[in-house]
Amino acid sequence: MSVTANEIFSQPSVWARALECAGSAGQFFGLPGERVLFIGCGTSAFVAHSLATLREDASLGISDYAYASEWRATRSYDRVVAISRSGTTTEVIDALRRSGPHATRVAITGVADQPINEEVDASLVLDFADEHSVVQTRFPTSVLLLARSVFGADVISLPQVVQEELNRPLDIPVEDFDQFVYLGTDWTLGLAEEAALKIREAAQAWSEAYPMLDFRHGPIAVAGPRSLVFMFGDADDQLVAEIERTGARVETSQVDPLAQLVTAQRIALALAESRGLTPDTPRYLTRSVVLS
Repeated sequence: MSVTANEIFSQPSVWARALECAGSAGQFFGLPGERVLFIGCGTSAFVAHSLATLREDASLGISDYAYASEWRATRSYDRVVAISRSGTTTEVIDALRRSGPHATRVAITGVADQPINEEVDASLVLDFADEHSVVQTRFPTSVLLLARSVFGADVISLPQVVQEELNRPLDIPVEDFDQFVYLGTDWTLGLAEEAALKIREAAQAWSEAYPMLDFRHGPIAVAGPRSLVFMFGDADDQLVAEIERTGARVETSQVDPLAQLVTAQRIALALAESRGLTPDTPRYLTRSVVLS
């Protein structure tokens, strides 16, 4: 079994450990009433997107997200939360330096004693969720699960839920599809973006992500019998029918969206293997982007 596969299937136990941190992790996701900015690159940017939406949904305060490589310090925040599995990503560190002297700066990482620690006031190190694979799986899901617990959601059963999902056979013939589309809404849009990235990274395949109801505003034009369309969270029945008329296969589920993301990771793994690719070593990618 590849490193990526082992890390995908380790998530039930890793999630259980993440939930043990909920009592002491509050400051790392913003104190109630604070203006908070979440930043990251790649997968961590998509996590930031979901975190900002979840925090506002919980009525905890104004919450924004940004790609660290694109953020410009034009607004002031009480707290800047940098997400970086490696703790070494250059653009994230540079963004922290641009955040100004008045914001509390914190980091959520998978590795202790990294360069990012020199730029922040405090670090939350989820070293039990760190990964050897270049392709991230369990670190981002652990951060999201922990945040949902901090924000007051009842997620205590999710380690068992995801274990049950992992025990089920993946009954999707991935080789039958050329286009993989992930649709989300509200906080699950970040999950859709992350799922599509997994397909690109691991399997070098055509994948896209959109706000669910926006799919009919153009992107549906390229859907067809070789398209797999995956909906996170509550599906829109009318949209499902419209997509199915194109000949595309639509996947929906009643399980928690975070468990759905793990299924999307399995789809990426299966597609990579069907193409003779090793997801542990995706081409042109490294574990962290460190610029000179």
